[in-house]
Amino acid sequence: MYETRVLSGMRPTGGLHLGHYHGVLKNWIRLQTEYTCLFFVADWHALTTDYEKPGDLQKNTPDMVIDWLAAGVDPGQAILFVQSQVIEHAELHLLLSMMTPLGWLERVPTYKDQQEKLADRDLSTYGFLGYPLLQSADILIYRARYVPVGEDQVPHVEFTREVARRFNHLFGREKGFEEKAEAAIKKMGPKKAKLYRALRGKFQEQGDAAALAEAQSLVNDVQNLSIGDKERLYGFLEGGDAERERGAAKRKFFGANRQ
Repeated sequence: MYETRVLSGMRPTGGLHLGHYHGVLKNWIRLQTEYTCLFFVADWHALTTDYEKPGDLQKNTPDMVIDWLAAGVDPGQAILFVQSQVIEHAELHLLLSMMTPLGWLERVPTYKDQQEKLADRDLSTYGFLGYPLLQSADILIYRARYVPVGEDQVPHVEFTREVARRFNHLFGREKGFEEKAEAAIKKMGPKKAKLYRALRGKFQEQGDAAALAEAQSLVNDVQNLSIGDKERLYGFLEGGDAERERGAAKRKFFGANRQ
């Protein structure tokens, strides 16, 4: 059993102000007495928008950590580190990038929002597009249970869940996965189970993204499912390569017969 971990980071893009103290640091100080907390300098994240001035980030890093300590963040209670000094963050980010659909990243709300807000900077880079995936690596590498973020970062946490489900579905299926998923479907009740199956078929056979979203919402709203059952049903929606190939073959067959 893993201990309950809290992960949170801050980009070294400039001096801290009262907003950082009241919005972040006061929360960190409370959390460090209750959980295993990992607080890190997100210097690689800062490079996604400030890659032209790496020297500024190097200068800001020690200054920011000094401010943390002055505010009451205690290295005797929490683990403090610099992201770029833990190379595994980059390694996991690279591996996750191999199986994360490009469309998932392009649909993250902050991608276009930040491009509009930071129009004076060149953000047409993979680094900026892949920012949420790097954040996913940060979270998953430590199996963090709680990730305190601002409201604008909430989509990134949801994105992390999707990435983890996809990874587990592709590479980490438990023994008897299909049987357990079918048992979970029955727990939904006849009406919802029928709808779930219909939406799953629509997504797998037609690639209907709206059907996938509706099915995920349906699973999320079922109260009598355990977290494990919900995770299985989320993964079962996408199906494996063989199922996708059967769906493609079915579409091709019916398409040929309609001509």
